[in-house]
Parts: sequence; structure tokens; C-alpha cells
Amino acid sequence: MAMDARHIQDLIQDALPDADVRIEDMRGDGDHYAAFVESAAFEGKSRVQQHQMVYAALQGRMGGQLHALAIKTAVKKQA
Repeated sequence: MAMDARHIQDLIQDALPDADVRIEDMRGDGDHYAAFVESAAFEGKSRVQQHQMVYAALQGRMGGQLHALAIKTAVKKQA
């Protein structure tokens, strides 16, 4: 069963409350998404660690409910 883009966004924002999250359905099939996540929580973390934080936010849904997710992360600039 495919996941809704809004559900993916909500899971990420629940885990990273300050995050700016944008989810794109890459194929229009509800099964292949791209996530763009910007959070101050990524400060000092490697790209791999940042991606692990996003995967952790998905609570084990990768490979099951969520088939494919391309992730791009960035450190949120302080205003």
C-alpha cells in the first residue's frame, strides 16, 4: 500500500519540528517520492547522518509502505 505525500511530510515534521519539508511524487504513482528537508537539527551532522535522521522519522516504513524516497537535506540557516 502506497503512502500519501502528506503523511510522509507529517512523519518528518513530527521528528524534526523545525524542519521545512517538501515532498514531490516523482512518478505520480504514490510510490516514488523525493523529500527536501531543511532543519537546524542537521547542524554538525554528516550527510549520511542527516539522511539517517530522515529515515528514522519514517519509523520503519521504508521498503514497505514507502517504496522509494530520494532525500536531499540542508542545514537551516538561523535568522
